[in-house]
Amino acid sequence: MPTEPFSRPTPAWLADAIFYEIYPQSFYDSNGDGIGDLPGVTAKLDYLTSLGVNALWLNPCFVSPFGDAGYDISDFYRVAPRYGTNADLKRLFREAHKRGMKVCLDLVAGHTSSEHPWFKESAKPTRNRYSDWFIWTDNVWNSAPGDFKSIQGFGDRDGAYVANFFYFQPALNFGFANPDPKCPWQLPPDHPSCRALREEMMNIMRYWLDQGCDGFRCDMAFCLIKNDPDYNETMKLWSEWRAVYDRDYPECVLIAEWSSPKHALKAGFHIDFMIHGGGPAYNTLTRHELARDAFRNRAYHGPSYFDRTGDGDILAFLEPYLEHYRLTRDLGYISIPTGNHDLVRFAQDRTPEEIKVGLTFFLTMPGVPYLYYGDEIGMRHLDTTSREGGYGRTGARSPMQWNTTRNAGFSTAKPSRLYVPLDPTPSRPNVATQEKDADSLLNHTRALIRLRRENAALGNLGEFTSLHAIERDPLFVYQRKAGSERIIVALNPSGKKARAEFKVVSAIDPTALLAAPGYALQQRGQRATLTLPPAGYSIFRLA
Repeated sequence: MPTEPFSRPTPAWLADAIFYEIYPQSFYDSNGDGIGDLPGVTAKLDYLTSLGVNALWLNPCFVSPFGDAGYDISDFYRVAPRYGTNADLKRLFREAHKRGMKVCLDLVAGHTSSEHPWFKESAKPTRNRYSDWFIWTDNVWNSAPGDFKSIQGFGDRDGAYVANFFYFQPALNFGFANPDPKCPWQLPPDHPSCRALREEMMNIMRYWLDQGCDGFRCDMAFCLIKNDPDYNETMKLWSEWRAVYDRDYPECVLIAEWSSPKHALKAGFHIDFMIHGGGPAYNTLTRHELARDAFRNRAYHGPSYFDRTGDGDILAFLEPYLEHYRLTRDLGYISIPTGNHDLVRFAQDRTPEEIKVGLTFFLTMPGVPYLYYGDEIGMRHLDTTSREGGYGRTGARSPMQWNTTRNAGFSTAKPSRLYVPLDPTPSRPNVATQEKDADSLLNHTRALIRLRRENAALGNLGEFTSLHAIERDPLFVYQRKAGSERIIVALNPSGKKARAEFKVVSAIDPTALLAAPGYALQQRGQRATLTLPPAGYSIFRLA
């Protein structure tokens, strides 16, 4: 393996990074107000170290009216009081760094809150510095053409503004790749106001990087430049910012929410998530059924691959994944997360044994792994009332379950004051109980992370080859390789025994590195036959 696997400078720590996503309002409440906070995150760093993760992604923690749980920012430079202070965030950086852990923040670069001072200034009828920092039509009666969401009647400005998502999230104006001649308000990306906005967004990143932040996960990274169907101008924008990172912050990272690694990594991101936004591939793994889709708006649903029916198709994920993998091997990392704050929990309608099969997959694939908080103990998705614009996503944002005490150890507040209600079931999983159970999901997660760290072939840069992947066949077998080290991973998420034959280059050590009970392995020369029990998995080393 080359010492520098990428075509441009990349932080060395990413080669063994394992991220943990923290939804700060739901992780740990240190002051008893019912809302998780930054001192609470700091208080749990030793737990995260014991888990084996070494990098954190915090969802937005900046000042906001919280119409969309903080993805509607009204001050990029200040921590929201409910989470603490800027000093608390700096202390989190310091304490994490003492433990060899990185901390990345969430950058919402495409829009602000309608409460942001920039937007309030832009809504005034008189021209000012911020007039063109947001996208306004030139007449309040004229909506933006195409698929844009236009909001009319806000303020005294004679125009309608474009919203990126909810109505209170006005789109920042980085320009239009192909301005419509009939719409003079569509500015090109090199317009002075668009350039000024670029510089200010880089200033925001610089501010937090200088405070000790290790990088940013960039929300809706694909949508900054409008009318850009091939993403050419959008990629140029991110490449410009990446050049600043390479020059001034070479150990800091840019992480895309793009869902198209072949675009995002070419644009200069170090990591991109292969998730639901880039087509159905990711959802076909774990969330293809209607009941497992938080958005409930896709035209087609079907069986997930990780489901006891065994009716899913691993090729529906694998073929798109391999396309991105081949195109980006020298550019950066692909992440296949266990879940996130927008998705139905992976544990939805799965037994602990079935969850273990999925965790084995997520923690043995190449790229940078991401664990969503609570997935390591199998937290369930809740059917609960929407909170702060969560709607169907709210059920994935319930409080972390630490122990069997009041409020599962999340908070000393009255239950009615909790940010989102707790899982009400008496059998809800928790950290303290699983700590004591050698066969728990928590300890399975720890074992997988240890294996990943101890074996370069299972690491972020290890090569990947599919050995057995057949349409509608539940058994999936693949090889990870680094140098002369080869490791075989096999998965059977179905509720029935599965058998596969595949070719290997050398003898398989019959003693599994990690496996569910009941597997059977036979080998004759370069042909191996493996049988896995229902909800089975196995990891073997090749001699």
